[in-house]
Order: sequence, then C-alpha cells, then structure tokens
Amino acid sequence: MHRLKLVEEKTSPALPVNHGMPPLDMSGKPVSFFEFWPGWVFYAPVALQWIWNGLKYRSFGLPLVANPGIELSGMVGESKDAILSLAGETAKPWILPYIMWEKTAMPPETQAHQALTALHQAGLGFPVVAKPDLGCRGAGVRLVENKGELEEYLRLFPDGARLMLQEKAPYNAEAGVFYVRYPGQDKGQIFSMTLKYNPFVVGDGESNLAQLIDEDSRAGKLSHLYRSRHEDKLDLVLAKGETFRLAFAGSHSRGAIFRDGRDYISEALVERLDEIFDDFPGYYYGRIDLKFRDIASLMRGEDFVLLEVNGASSEAAHIWDRGATIKSAFSTLLAQYRMLFEIGNLQRKAGHKVPSLMDLYRAWRKEKALVRDYPSTD
Repeated sequence: MHRLKLVEEKTSPALPVNHGMPPLDMSGKPVSFFEFWPGWVFYAPVALQWIWNGLKYRSFGLPLVANPGIELSGMVGESKDAILSLAGETAKPWILPYIMWEKTAMPPETQAHQALTALHQAGLGFPVVAKPDLGCRGAGVRLVENKGELEEYLRLFPDGARLMLQEKAPYNAEAGVFYVRYPGQDKGQIFSMTLKYNPFVVGDGESNLAQLIDEDSRAGKLSHLYRSRHEDKLDLVLAKGETFRLAFAGSHSRGAIFRDGRDYISEALVERLDEIFDDFPGYYYGRIDLKFRDIASLMRGEDFVLLEVNGASSEAAHIWDRGATIKSAFSTLLAQYRMLFEIGNLQRKAGHKVPSLMDLYRAWRKEKALVRDYPSTD
C-alpha cells in the first residue's frame, strides 16, 4: 500500500506527450551500446540454444505449439485478428474495438467510403489506428484522423492484404507486458514489463525541426528514422517550449523509447491478466501491448485496454532499456526461449501436433513479402 501511494505521488502529469507515464529521465547515456545491433547478431545465442533444446527435446518445432490456439504459436505470420478473436465474453471488454478490412483493386476512394460505413456500423469513427493484420515490429502502423488519410493509407496498402482499423485508445500511456502461464497452472506470471515512451523534441523558438532532431542526444542517433517520417516538416520552427512527437507507434525499431518497468509489476495486475487469459483459450506465452490511464491504476489492474496480443516471437522488451547490460539481455532472451520449449513440450504431451520448420519458413516468406509493400509507419 505504501509503494502504491509513492507511485501516485511521483507520477503527476509532466509533458502531455507521455501523460500518465512515470517521468522520463533523459539524463545520462541516450542508448545502450548494443541497442541497435543487427538482429542476426543479437539473436545468435538464441539460435544456438534453439539447436541445443531441439536436440534435448527431440523436436526443433516445439516453440511453434506453445500457443496451440495461434497459428505457429505466433512465431511468425500470425493474424492480429485471429489472436484477439480467441477472447471470450469476459476478455472482450478489455480489447480496444476494431474492424477488419481487406484491400481490393477497387479505387481507394470507394473503399475508404465503404470502410467508413463499416466503422460507423461498429460504433466507431475517426481517429483510428490503421495497421496490417500480418506484420511485426510496428510495420505499417498509422494514426488516421479523416477520410482523406484513410484513402491515402489504402492507396499505399498492398492489394489482397487485410488491415485492422482500431479505435484510438483513450489513454496515452503505453506498456508491453510479457505474460507466461504453463499449461495446467491456475496462475501466470509477468516475466517482463516495458514502458514505451513517445520520443519528442522541445522547441526553442529558433531552431527548425531538423536541427532539433540532430541536436538531441537520442533523436540524433536515429535521425534517419525521424527525418524521413517528418520530411515535410523539417523546416518547421517550434515555439519555445512547444513539444513535437517524433513517433506514434510504440515500437522500438520505429524509434520509441523503452524503459524497464519491472518495478511496477504488481500482484493485482497479474490477477487481472489471469482473469482475462482464463478466457483466451490456447494462449500461454507472449507480450500484451496495452495502453493505460496512469501507472498507479495499471498496478491496481484497472483502467487499461489491450491493443494487441502477441505470440511466441515476442520480446521481453525491457532489454532495450539504455541501462540494460549485454549479459542481462542475453540472459533474458535465453530464459524466454527455455520457457517456450518447456511449454511447447507440455503441449506436445497433451496431444497437440508440432508444426514443422518448413511451415515456419513458408509463413516467414509470406510475411516478408507483405511487409515490404506496407505503408511507412507513423
């Protein structure tokens, strides 16, 4: 009880761009030395461990059955809609409402009109967050605020692909909560919590946006992301004290700032997630992306909404905190995949068929081809 009171006292609104989040400390080093290593380098130990566990359990595909309710356990090519559709009547109210739309060869103007009608029939309207049904790491996510922007998004989206139009969350604060429950257990655990901050710069009344980005200790290291995203605004001079959000999507690879939030894991939040995922058949392992009112209410297991539920390829994203060490990051990843094999082994014993690695390869090829043609991310 004392800890919760302390959190409430420390989290009064600071900058509105990250309202509801614990204060963002930007002093000290801006990034860890390994934060933006290529993925193939960073995941090399995981690949070696995968081979070892595959030999140990006499199956290299066990991670692909850890979540038997999801295609390939959510390792690659999983449908956001298919996962969220697992939710029963108890879990559904926690999911932010959305509709699905399949892009066709019809003119974008026509499809935008039809999609808008479908939104209205579902009780939704602008703004919405548009995102591909298949895709990861924030690919193709955009905030759409009017019919013209929806037309533009559809114009850029590949034909034949499905997209989600989701209500914009009523909260600004965001976190990734990594939840694990072994088959047969009544209670799960929160293995990781990551606080996701929208990066921003603050105007001085003289410098333009390009200069503010380049001169910022962190943004300057990711200027290739932010400059291309805001190419039409680089000459904009912000008033003194005015904030400008550089990224909307809460994805590390798209420029969001991640902080280790494990100090805010609470028993009340674990119990709430247990209640929700009791009503999510076939889901045992992965990261839940959610938005919440403020950190104190999240710790009470209240006032939050689920944006997405991710599967086996999820990261315990606190490893991208600038203060993480390479040793702790590798330890976390190896622990993740050890649990994944353990859960997959239990699912195999329960009678679930283990997919092949060829199935995984085909799904990866399909997703890669789609992602290449997605619109840019906000």
